[in-house]
Amino acid sequence: MSRDSFLIFCRNDYLVPKTTLTSGEEWVVSEFVEVAGVNDIPEGTMKKFMVSKYPIILVRVKGRYYAFDEYCPHLGGDLFLGTLKETTLTCPIHHSQFDIRDGHVLRWTDLDGIMLAIDSRIHPPNSLKKYPVRVEGNKILISHER
Repeated sequence: MSRDSFLIFCRNDYLVPKTTLTSGEEWVVSEFVEVAGVNDIPEGTMKKFMVSKYPIILVRVKGRYYAFDEYCPHLGGDLFLGTLKETTLTCPIHHSQFDIRDGHVLRWTDLDGIMLAIDSRIHPPNSLKKYPVRVEGNKILISHER
C-alpha cells in the first residue's frame, strides 16, 4: 500500500488511515501535523500545543509562524510563561533570550561577572530547539520529527 493511500489525522496523537490496513502492514506517520488554523494565533502571541506528546510553542510574528520547545535549554524554564517582544523570547527564570527566527542565543542568562563564567561552564549556551512550520491554506502544520 502506498504512502499516498493514507490520510493522517494527528490531533490527540491518533493516526487514522484512509483505508483499512491488512495484517502485516505498518502505520505510516506524517512528517507534519496540523496544530491550528491561521486565525487561531493572533499576531505577536504564543500558543502551546502537544505534538507527538512533546510540548511545543507556536508563535506568530510579522505574519510568520515559528515553533520551538516549550522549555528553555538553560535550566528548563517554561518559555510559555516568558515574554515575547518582536522576535526575542525571554525566559522567565534567568532571562535567557533567544531569537525565535533561528533559535540562536541572544543572552544566555542575566548573570554577570564570575557567576556568568561559572554558569556558562556548567550550562554551556545552547540554541532553542526549533521545528519547521508550514502553512497550507488555512492550516498551520509543524514537523514533529525530533
